[in-house]
Amino acid sequence: MELIGQGMEGAVYDLGDGTVRKVWFDRRPEDVLPLRAFLDELPELPFRTPRIREIAAAENGLAITVEDKLTGVPLHEAGLPEEVGLDAFVTVVEALRGTTPGPASRLLPAVGESFWERSWGASLAALVRRRAQVSQGYLERDVPDFSQLLQETLDALSQLDSDGLSVVHGDICPPNLLMEGERVAAVLDWGFLSTAGDSTFEASLAAGFFDMYSPDARRLDDLLTERFAGLGHDRERMRLYRKAYAIITATVYDENAADGHYTWCVNQLTR
Repeated sequence: MELIGQGMEGAVYDLGDGTVRKVWFDRRPEDVLPLRAFLDELPELPFRTPRIREIAAAENGLAITVEDKLTGVPLHEAGLPEEVGLDAFVTVVEALRGTTPGPASRLLPAVGESFWERSWGASLAALVRRRAQVSQGYLERDVPDFSQLLQETLDALSQLDSDGLSVVHGDICPPNLLMEGERVAAVLDWGFLSTAGDSTFEASLAAGFFDMYSPDARRLDDLLTERFAGLGHDRERMRLYRKAYAIITATVYDENAADGHYTWCVNQLTR
């Protein structure tokens, strides 16, 4: 059994028979059931998505799952031309835009918290409000007029309705796209912010995630934002969603606000 990957949620081992075993770090078997239901109801897409075949408990009570092995090379390791990578992001976002979310998509937590309420906008606003309280001291220190920015963001989110929702992955980034040549073969790591939501939320985040930290990050963000705007995603709404995400996740990886992700979030709120 070969270790082939490890992230925040668990370690993945190749079982050599077309499946992998995932050893979860902090989820119990019952915690994985909503994700399995969500993955099972995903519609047919032009790329593969995970399927959880078995759920068991380790001796410590945490979950062990057996899943289909998804093959391909992560986009950031594939050595492809920039334009091919940008096309891959657009392909994934627009494929998900055409989906209709099922009931399981409204039962998933978001960043580990209960999420869906009476509407998409109300749900997102409530999550922003809760997460702002967690990070408030740091954001008030580093973001000018943060209290006003927060209130404006909450007001705008609360006015959004639930018309025309799609399946949202919520973390379209280069490590989560597996490539076979220039084709997207699979999309990994659903669940962190996967839900029924506005596809423009997905577009906004994907544009920012293509390259978060290199000197080219802003140029590539702008290129993808232009691409998505040309496909009908509203620019102001993309900006609103970027601010919402920055507030939600500012300290989700480091509660002391000392990591690169926090700096990225502050940059999104002050740019």
